[in-house]
Amino acid sequence: MSTGNFTDAVWRKGSRSGAGGQDNCVEVAFAGPVAGVRDSKNPRAGVLAFPVSAWQRFVRS
Repeated sequence: MSTGNFTDAVWRKGSRSGAGGQDNCVEVAFAGPVAGVRDSKNPRAGVLAFPVSAWQRFVRS
């Protein structure tokens, strides 16, 4: 599976990130059939890539 090209991706911060005054922030973006997740405080650290279908199952559960 391709890891996707997130160079021009539009990243969205998780709706529950930073809840309770904490700085725990994740972002998600989509590149074709791939969903990418990264740490918004350190976006250059890398991206975890998943098939979009796996991301959808995760969100539903």
